[in-house]
Parts: sequence; C-alpha cells; structure tokens
Amino acid sequence: MVNTAIPKGYTFSPSSITGSTPLVTINREATIDLDSTNSFEGPEKLLEVWFSASSSSLPEASKPGGLRNVPSEEWKEMLDLVNCKVLSIVESEHVDAYLLSESSMFVFPHKLILKTCGTTTLLSGLPKILEIAALVAKFPHALANASRGTATAAVPYRVFYSRKNFLFPDRQVGPHRSWRDEVKSLDRLFLGGSAYLIGKMNGEHWYLYLTEPNTMLTPPATPERETHTRVLDLPESHLTKACSTKEDDGQDETLELLMTDLDVENAKQFYLDHASTVAEGQYYREAHEARMEARRHLGSINDMEEADDKKNDLRDVAGKICDDSVDVFSNASDNINSFGSNDELTYPQELTTEGHALGTVVSDASGLSDVYPTSKYPDARIDAYLFTPCGFSANGVIPSPQSGGSTHYFTVHVTPEPHCSYASFETNVPASQSGRETADVIQQVVGIFKPARFSVTLFEAKDAADDDSGLAKKKGSKLETIKGYRRVDRIVHDLEGYELVFKYYESFGWEGGAPRLGEVVF
Repeated sequence: MVNTAIPKGYTFSPSSITGSTPLVTINREATIDLDSTNSFEGPEKLLEVWFSASSSSLPEASKPGGLRNVPSEEWKEMLDLVNCKVLSIVESEHVDAYLLSESSMFVFPHKLILKTCGTTTLLSGLPKILEIAALVAKFPHALANASRGTATAAVPYRVFYSRKNFLFPDRQVGPHRSWRDEVKSLDRLFLGGSAYLIGKMNGEHWYLYLTEPNTMLTPPATPERETHTRVLDLPESHLTKACSTKEDDGQDETLELLMTDLDVENAKQFYLDHASTVAEGQYYREAHEARMEARRHLGSINDMEEADDKKNDLRDVAGKICDDSVDVFSNASDNINSFGSNDELTYPQELTTEGHALGTVVSDASGLSDVYPTSKYPDARIDAYLFTPCGFSANGVIPSPQSGGSTHYFTVHVTPEPHCSYASFETNVPASQSGRETADVIQQVVGIFKPARFSVTLFEAKDAADDDSGLAKKKGSKLETIKGYRRVDRIVHDLEGYELVFKYYESFGWEGGAPRLGEVVF
C-alpha cells in the first residue's frame, strides 16, 4: 500500500497518481538555483547500513516500518551533514527513494542505502544515521562516543562502504581525502571491519569496507587502531569469512556499472539545451498529431456530407464542429501546413527550465525508461532530474509484477562534461525477476551511455548449499562477452554467504591511454 503522506514543504508532482503506483513528491525550494556548473567528481561514495538481516526480522520495537517510520525531516537533517539536499521522494510499499542534489538515498524498513557524488561528506552523516535508527526507528542501541558524532547509536547488523577511485581526490574534504582516512573514520565506529582494494593498483580499481554480521560498535575507550587494506588483484581469489548472506528475504543481488569516457556526441543528451530542444520537438509533434487527428475526423464528416442528399444542412453541422475545434486547439491555423509557427502554439516554459520535467524527457529519449519497462513492471516509476547546464540523476522504483513481491530500485547519475565524463547505474532487480541475463542488462545500459571503458561490480547472495563453483563462475562467465568491448580484468571474491564479481572493460580500438587514477593508493 502506498503512503500518501506529504512531507512539509513538498508538493505533488503533476504526474503523480494514486493506487499501487509509487507516489512522487517534489521539494521545489531545493531545486531553485540548482546549478551543476562546478560539479565534476562523478564517482560516488556508496554506503549501506543494515540494522537487521531482512525486513521480516525487525526487532519488536521497530515494527512494522523500521527505518521507514523516520520522518523525512530527520533524514534531511542528516543530509545537511553530508552537504546535499532532497529534490524529490518516491514512496512505495517497501522502499522510499530520495532523489538528492548529489545522487540518491533509499530507505527500506531494515536498511539504508546512501550514494553521493561530488565533494559530499557522506561518512560525516553516518553517526547521525546510527542515532536516528536508535532514537526514532527504535532499533537496539548502545552508548557511543559523543566525540565521534553521537552519544547513542543503533547497533548495525552489517555495514558496507565502497567507491571507485576518485578523479579529483585533492578536492575532497573531511574524512574523504584518502581511502586511508575513510577506513580510519569507519574504524572509529565499528569493530572488526575489513578493507579491500579490488583491481589493479596502477589501473581501474574499487575500494570496499565491510563488517561482519552482528557488527559491534567501537567502545568509547578503545585506543586508535587501523584496519589495513588488503589488495585483491588475482584473477580469482577466495576469502572465507564467518558471515551470512547480505539479506535473507528473497533474492539479493546488486549490480553496479561505473562508466567513464562517455561518447561526446551521445553525452549531449544530458545537457539542458539539448533536452529542451527534444522536449520542444515532442511537444509540437504531439500537438500536431492531435490536430491532424481532429482534422481527419472532420474530413470523414465531409465525405458523408457529399454522399448525403442534405448537403447544405450537414455542412452547417460540420462548420459548427470546425468552429468548436478551433476553440479546443487555441489559435489553430486553418492551414495545416503552417503548423509549428510561434504564433500558433505557446511552448510551456517549464519544459525549458524545470529539472524534473526535463528529466522525464531525458529518461524517455535516452532509452533509460526501457531498461525496466512498464509493459513488464506496470507500477514502475522513474523520478528523474536534469541539472543546469548539464548533468542527470534518476531513481527508479520497481515493484515486482507478482502479487506480494518485493520492491526493487535502480539509480543512475551522469556527469557528461568531456574532461571528466562519468555515468553510473546501480540496481538490485533480480535477474530471475526481469527474465533477462545480467549481461543483457549491462549491454543495454552501456548502449545508452556509450562509455569507452567501464567497471562492473556484482554482489550476489548464495545459498549455503552452493560450493566454490557456484554463482560467481556461472554468472561471471556470461559477463565475458559485452558487444563492442574487451574484458581487461576479472576478479571473483568468494565470501561465505555471498560472492563479489569485479570486471573491467575497454572498448575495441580505445586509444585514450591508461585509466585516470586520480589518487595515490597508499
């Protein structure tokens, strides 16, 4: 069932509808003067905090909504610490999707996913997340060190933090100046965390920090210590840890594509001036088609007039209909061929300036709306925003087409400027539900963004009965062939309970040189 409560200061999106379809609310104040001119660090920081193993295993005090019981105002206070704002919210039966000025946040009953780009200080918001989960969502909590951001903190089930290597690390602030600083920040909060560098130290790589199930908070008096980063760059490595699946209720898999060096011409679709031109063409075309349909209707009446003995009387009737049609179409010309002049039709100003309206145009024109189409997912909803003068973000909420199924998500973020072009796509829609191979989804997404190179990370929970030749080998082998690209790197990590596949691809004929590392690893 859809939650129809509207946060203070929000308004309904014109396209919101009631029923089982997710509800969208827009924070119009946050979108005023929102400009992406100086936003260029595309690679995001990604945090997942789990407070129980599944939505069906919430503690009694947190039932039934868990984290979704938290008012949006509380989350907005936390996001102030991260230095980003809420643009709009999609509320559905199982998840609330927040579109942010710098990426996205997804709130499930038992976990929170926060993804931010640019120079946001994501980890600065983590102590506040633990506090909100304790005091508002009523998860079990313990005393924490107030000097680390909160005196009361919920005890997480698991914590995951990851990111690609930054392009412009010297512009990062707070705990994000280096991976080592990020690990120290996490260690101050949690005991027993593990840090990994996945990929080539002198090539494209990805960082991961995670805790074991039933995470323990770092006691206030614990001396400073440092978790050492493990470098994992073998073709195939197996790390067995005492951990369980990421999630127990249903299939759990997360696919992430991190794409760089986007095709320059193709990337123009993520600029405001290009999208406005597309929107204008669509607007006039649809109006023209509607007008032509009306004239065809009048033409059929005229044909009947010629065959009728009462021509004059019927011409009077047709003339009246014609007069009515002029009123309906407002300033319609009698000359069909003259359609399209500025005198005939006023183009809505919001389609030249309004980020959400143009975001919808880009979603449709780029093909993003077809990744999980409404023909298969009738209640799916995409909430998109196009920035000024360029840049694009979108959240997709994808309720299962089966009755009683879970609701999943996808999120997309694009920085199209040629000197720092980047796009990301992340989804947890199970391949079995979409009826498509993961490789097919990847092929469709890279076809939309046309990167010269990209990395793939795939987390997938596995059944306890699966052995070492399970999911990673089966799915990993199917990812070997992506049309137009060669696979450069392949790493498989087998952790008890779930597996991680990392792959890096470059387009055939790529002559752009080595990957831009941006930061010194150690």
